[in-house]
Amino acid sequence: MPVPSISRGAISHFVAKLLAVALGMALIAIVARQGAQHQGAFSLLVATEAVYAALFSGIGLAVARRVSHHGDEAGTWLAGALLWCLLAGLAGAAVLGLAAARWGDDPAYRYLPLLAAAAPFLLLTPTVSGLYLGLGRMGPINLLTLAPPLLALVLLPLATAAQPGVTGAMLAWLGSRALVGVAAALHAAARFGLRYVDLARWAPLAGFCVVVGLTNLVSWLNYRVDLFLVEHHAGLAPAGVYSVAVTVAELLWFVSSSVSVAAYARIGQPDRTQAAALTVRVVHLNLAVLLLASPVLLALAGWGLPGLLGPEYAASLPLLALLLPGVWAYAAASTLSAFYTNYLGRPHLSAAVASTSLAVNVALCLWLVPRTGAAGAALATSASYLLAIGWGLALFRAHAGLAWQAVLCPDWRQLRHDLAAPLRWLGR
Repeated sequence: MPVPSISRGAISHFVAKLLAVALGMALIAIVARQGAQHQGAFSLLVATEAVYAALFSGIGLAVARRVSHHGDEAGTWLAGALLWCLLAGLAGAAVLGLAAARWGDDPAYRYLPLLAAAAPFLLLTPTVSGLYLGLGRMGPINLLTLAPPLLALVLLPLATAAQPGVTGAMLAWLGSRALVGVAAALHAAARFGLRYVDLARWAPLAGFCVVVGLTNLVSWLNYRVDLFLVEHHAGLAPAGVYSVAVTVAELLWFVSSSVSVAAYARIGQPDRTQAAALTVRVVHLNLAVLLLASPVLLALAGWGLPGLLGPEYAASLPLLALLLPGVWAYAAASTLSAFYTNYLGRPHLSAAVASTSLAVNVALCLWLVPRTGAAGAALATSASYLLAIGWGLALFRAHAGLAWQAVLCPDWRQLRHDLAAPLRWLGR
């Protein structure tokens, strides 16, 4: 597996995610300048949508594994994947509709009726992305990463004309995701064809899909439970300020996930020695890059956030400093998850790591947030990430058959080579 191929894929995906983040931050800036309460409501919508999509993410990853690990043709699984995600979307719409009837009048959850209406179409994009992930095709993945926030900004003037304020931003956000999902599904169907759905072939994958979905659900709750607890104990405006700190801290993961996504198909190769060696190599590379990036991110946030979003968001800077150590360490999680899921076919190991982090996070948040507000949530989140990634590395070491020295101590020559690889590729 040549280094330049991963470097090329990682760089292209990083650039796409960077552009997507820039577009998303532009949308957040528009909402945030309306006030921290509006930002809090919008951030809860984004968090709930991500949790909903995570629950059904196993469909796309099941296709990715069939294509990358088993070498199946993409068209063999596409029709079934699209069918299951539409059925799951209808079920999700029903559940969200019931939630809207119960909590939709609460200012913090005014988005629930809109999310229920869009729900049947929101699973299409991650499902099609899973197909291209298994194929190692970064171009379509990059397009599906960039298109939703770009379309959301295009739709924003129309949406706010119909529904002023944060409701218009919510309409633009959900509408862009639904439209991109439908377009992606139609294009993939035309490209790969729709074969007859063989239910017997899907039956053995049901457990895999459920475990992956629950794993990613727990992971996203782990990423966002602190936000909901801040809103519950401190209010919508503090949740809005805290959400900005979380959003900025998680920018680090766009770097690490770009490398992990580019290496995902290769980590699924049948040879354990090669898969394990590549996993360790990517983990070391991600942590080294983010160690260099973290102080730069904090400095840029201190310079730009109050001026861009408003002076009330200066309070997000100490929260960001508390979050960064845990976010840095948890950058290894995406690569370890690729090994558990795509090589071992045991996504419950990722679930175990995420569940540990979630349990610690909730326990610490319930104790700290009522006493110290959003700062307690930042401390709890950072501590839970550090503890969980330690266990994640222990699980990886056991299943990869490696010594602790190989897991924790980088091959410095290889690491320098990998850090310089993007520069060599860009210099061509």
